Amino acid sequence: MQAIDTARLELLPLRVEHAEEMAAVLSDPALHTFIGGAPDTPDALRSRYRRITAGSPDPAVSWLNWVIRLREEDCLTGTVQATISPAEQGPLAEIAWVVGVPWQGRGIAREAARGLVDWLGRQRVRTAIAHVHPDHRASAAVASAAGLAPTEVRHEGEIRWRRDLPA
Repeated sequence: MQAIDTARLELLPLRVEHAEEMAAVLSDPALHTFIGGAPDTPDALRSRYRRITAGSPDPAVSWLNWVIRLREEDCLTGTVQATISPAEQGPLAEIAWVVGVPWQGRGIAREAARGLVDWLGRQRVRTAIAHVHPDHRASAAVASAAGLAPTEVRHEGEIRWRRDLPA
């Protein structure tokens, strides 16, 4: 897996060593309003990152995870991820993003999600989907900025957003 560069950001492949800084980035309970749960401790995040970086137990599925580094401030601000699975029309990527509260409202999630989806298209992924809580307007704006459109499909109460990528 490689880094992805955008105008202001570097999406760096997730490493266990990122856990300490990311625990601080993700520490605001407000981040869990729509996704549930509570902030992880650095130890819990290290353990989670170990499992994630070990890869999917299913050889047909790829787990791709990056931390978002804001070049100008030389700090981590969040994460983006893609789970790539085989599908009838070609590989499908379920994507997600999260940006720490202090960096929200600055277009970081939009830029990171757009960069991720563009990169996925160059990897021959045919479809990108995201699941967005119906009341999470900011996340819907990120999905839209990445070229995804809402569908009629609901998954665990969330709206499925979709973008077909060029072949």
